[in-house]
Amino acid sequence: MITQNWLYDAMLYIYALSLLFYFSDFVDRNRQAKRMGTGLLIFVWVLQTIFLIHRIISHFNLSFLSLFEYMLFFSWLLVTISLVISRFFRIEFIVFFVNVAGFAVLTLNLFGIRSGVSMEPWQLAREMLVVHVSLMICAYAVLTIGAIFSGMYLFLHGRLKSKRWSKSVQRLPSLDVINRLMYRFVLVGTPLLTMSLAVAVTSIMVEGRYGLLLDLKVIASFVALVLYIWNMLHYRWFDSPSWKTARWNLICFAVLLFNLLINEASSFHNWS
Repeated sequence: MITQNWLYDAMLYIYALSLLFYFSDFVDRNRQAKRMGTGLLIFVWVLQTIFLIHRIISHFNLSFLSLFEYMLFFSWLLVTISLVISRFFRIEFIVFFVNVAGFAVLTLNLFGIRSGVSMEPWQLAREMLVVHVSLMICAYAVLTIGAIFSGMYLFLHGRLKSKRWSKSVQRLPSLDVINRLMYRFVLVGTPLLTMSLAVAVTSIMVEGRYGLLLDLKVIASFVALVLYIWNMLHYRWFDSPSWKTARWNLICFAVLLFNLLINEASSFHNWS
C-alpha cells in the first residue's frame, strides 16, 4: 500500500486507526477511545482538506477536475458529516459506519488513480483485493487469539464451576484476566473485519461483478461480522454473562473457519 504520495498514505493509515478507536467507543462507550478516535478523525479531515485544496489549486479550471478529486471530496464530505453527528447528535454507531464507507472510498481512490493514470476496472479490483486480503489476514490473526482466550475461559469456567482442580487450572490466569483479554482482541479484530469487507464490496462494485455479492463466501463473511458485532453489543449493553460471550465468540470464529473451507465453492478470490 505504498504510493508516491505520503500524505494520502498517512490519511489512509490514520483513518483506519481512528476506526479502531471509534468501534471501541461504539461497543464499550469508552470516552477515552472516543477522544482518540475523534482526534485522529479530525487529523484525517485536516489532511484531506489540505490535499483537496492543493488538487483544486493545481486545477484552476474546474472542468479539468477528475474523478479522483470528486471522490476525494465525497470522502471528505463523509468525514465532515460524521464529525458533525459525533459533536451534536452523539449517535456513535452512525459515525462508525459512515466512516467505514469513507474509508472504502478513500482506499478506492488510493488505487484508482496512481501518478495521475487511471487504472482499468480489473486492475483496480485486483489492487483493492490485496488490501482486502491484508486486512482480513490481520482480522483472522487477532480473532484467532480472541477465540483461544474464549476457549480458555470456557475451560476454566467449567473447571471452577464443577470444582475440579488440576495443575493446568492453577497455571491459567484468572477468569477476569482471560475475559478482559478475550474481549479486547475481539474488539480489535471486529473493525478490521469490517474494513476488510467494506473494501471487498467496493472492489466487487468497481469490477461490476454484482453477482459476487450473493457468493457464499461473501455471505458467510457478513454473517460472521454481524454475529461478532451482535455478541459484543449484547455483552456490553445487555450484561450478557462472560461464558455466553465466550461461547458465541467460538461460534463466530467457527463461521470464519467455514468461510476458509468453502474457497472451492466460491468465485471470490478462489485459492484452490
